Amino acid sequence: MEFYWLLGIPLAGGVFLALWGNRGSAPEINAGFSFLTLLAAAALTARVIAQGPMELSDGWFFVDSFNVFLVALTAFVAFTTSLFSRPYMRIEKEHGRLNDARLRLYHASYQIFIAAMLLALTTNNMGILWVSMEGATLATVLLVSLYRTPAALEAAWKYFILCGVGIAQALFGTVLLYFAAEKVLGAGGGALLWTHLNAVKAQLEPTVLQLAFVFLLVGYGTKVGLAPLHSWLPDAHAEGPTPVSAVLSGLLLNVALYAVMRSKVLVDGALGTSMAGNLMMGFGLLSVVLAAFLIKRQTDVKRMFAYSSIEHMGLVTFAFGMGGPVASFAGLLHMTMHSLTKSAIFFAVGHATQKAGTQLMDGIRGLIKTNPTIGWGLMLGTIAILGVPPFGVFASEFLIITTAMHEHAWATPFLLIALGVAFASVFGKVQPMVFGETELPQLPHQPALAPVFLHLALVLMLGLFIPPYLAEWYRQAAHLLGG
Repeated sequence: MEFYWLLGIPLAGGVFLALWGNRGSAPEINAGFSFLTLLAAAALTARVIAQGPMELSDGWFFVDSFNVFLVALTAFVAFTTSLFSRPYMRIEKEHGRLNDARLRLYHASYQIFIAAMLLALTTNNMGILWVSMEGATLATVLLVSLYRTPAALEAAWKYFILCGVGIAQALFGTVLLYFAAEKVLGAGGGALLWTHLNAVKAQLEPTVLQLAFVFLLVGYGTKVGLAPLHSWLPDAHAEGPTPVSAVLSGLLLNVALYAVMRSKVLVDGALGTSMAGNLMMGFGLLSVVLAAFLIKRQTDVKRMFAYSSIEHMGLVTFAFGMGGPVASFAGLLHMTMHSLTKSAIFFAVGHATQKAGTQLMDGIRGLIKTNPTIGWGLMLGTIAILGVPPFGVFASEFLIITTAMHEHAWATPFLLIALGVAFASVFGKVQPMVFGETELPQLPHQPALAPVFLHLALVLMLGLFIPPYLAEWYRQAAHLLGG
């Protein structure tokens, strides 16, 4: 029952807010639906932990330790983002950037976006996974273009075209997957059920699976933001509302990488080689290095942190590509840390840019004087995402790099140089934003930044101590990924 509530609540929220989302209480209604979704995710998570993996609706849906972990993370970040967006979107309306009709579109699209991601995470059918990813893409296009400025429309169009081409590649990969499965499982929808495919993966035609994975990696990798398919991501982050930037970085990239990992498990079983892992390592390493050097050139704060997202998703992809118990554990941990930390950073950046009236870093100075809460939130978030101990990002990056030293020593210098360049660039740009000189007066009121410090507290806690049940959860998920 928890599962049907999980998918039904955001879907009902999208319909309700599409009809009545222009009311003054729409932000609270949006947060309420998100909270109910979080409760359903918590109940489903408890059930999976207690009873193990489960299939539902005659096998059309499947939940195990890997995807229920992402379901819980998605529901949590979606809820905290809805809390952040309440004051943020109201201020945008007061400033004249949004009207009632666009606010209704925002709240309805937000719930549909969450529903599409949860469907992608829980479906057992690789075809429905593709459809739900396309649904999430369309919902995101509406959210990115919300301001209707020329730059926002251009960013939404670029996102639609690039991710449309990418998702078409993923569709061809899914067709090839069905072509290989049909010979073993027979015709029909059952040939695309992941649990059925996983049971017979050793019997699937290796050459077809090899080709299918290339298309699936390129297709879904476009939505992950892997270089050189990443160019939509900085524009979408910079031109869309800040809550959209938070859920794009914190959630959608994870869901796309989830689709890649489900495919990798099948290909590894069919080939018995590390072909899929090597491809992921290559794309991941390229993304880390390229993003690290592009960060240095940015003048827009949201674009800078968008490139940081590309860097960190590249690092996660590299970790999953290495495979093995430690690397897979580290990849899952880093995925969690990045989602929590980057969404917290965008919350702080959203308030900072709103108060300063610009996203250009040269126009944002002395936040620690004008608004200490925003200043400390941004600085602590930056320190956390750069991997400074004792925050959890340090622990996950340390595991990834030490595993690379042991198993793929050739990649270690590239990783260390890229992380060093990113550290120097981001810290050098954020430090004057927070501690620089400014003549602006202190702001008359403090924004509601509870989500920022809640996320950072969790990242700090997981850097100091991972609860045993959570560590076991990660280990089970890593085992499912072939670790």
